[in-house]
Amino acid sequence: MAEPAFTESKWESGDGLGLRYRDYTGPDTKPPLLCLHGLTRNARDFEPLAERFAGEWRLIVPDMRGRGQSEYAREAASYRARSYIDDVVRLLGQLDCGPVVAVGTSMGGMIAMLMAQARAWPLAGAVLNDIGPDLEAAGIERIRGYVGQGGNFETWMHAARHLREQAHAAHPDFAIGDWLAYAKRVMVMTGNGRIAFDYDMKIAEEFNAPSDGEPFDLWGALRALAGIPTLALRGELSDLLSAATVAKMQAELPGLKAVTVPRVGHPPTLAEPQAQQAIADLLAEVA
Repeated sequence: MAEPAFTESKWESGDGLGLRYRDYTGPDTKPPLLCLHGLTRNARDFEPLAERFAGEWRLIVPDMRGRGQSEYAREAASYRARSYIDDVVRLLGQLDCGPVVAVGTSMGGMIAMLMAQARAWPLAGAVLNDIGPDLEAAGIERIRGYVGQGGNFETWMHAARHLREQAHAAHPDFAIGDWLAYAKRVMVMTGNGRIAFDYDMKIAEEFNAPSDGEPFDLWGALRALAGIPTLALRGELSDLLSAATVAKMQAELPGLKAVTVPRVGHPPTLAEPQAQQAIADLLAEVA
């Protein structure tokens, strides 16, 4: 199957960073899908979703600051939710978008909830991919163990084998071809011919920093999604989002639909048939 075509363009952050995004064309009669990736990911993370929905829906897929083709931040302290929200709002304003359906994986889902709470941009729907207001300590510690650690590899096969060692528990059914595809989404060929992770290692500084000021009211952020179609996806093997938290999310946000994606951990890739069908069902409510 041929990969769907997209244009790649740029926008500028409030602090002058050059940021990049993918724009997969779709009808202007439906709200675009705003695809927000996770902590160490980039726009390539949504290629499986684009393969399923591009053309039927427009997809706007930013590389957040410090990831992919977007410029790295000058100050590590700007790798935080408020900066990401401001960046996204500037992009949507440049595109003169109306309401969007936010599809957020992990950190991207957190951004979506906080955008709703701040009323930063009107949302027509939301997909929260393996993220919620409460996160499990085991998952947080696992992420702390690898974020910002760097590393580079001689070949794509070496990179794929490294990812298999690191993340086998999350994707026990992956074959080596799946790990190669995964590597090509999260890594990039560098100028010296080595293969390395495609994000600014300084992201770890803010992720690991003690919280300053008032913490976010994440349960309030979830409740801010009231009145729009909302889907919570959870990987059956996730160590970050528990089934108990999803049940509480449904109690706090009446109408929230929850789907468990079998045989996958944090986060589902959105290539899974169950994930794609759940998103299709949600979009049928939006259209």
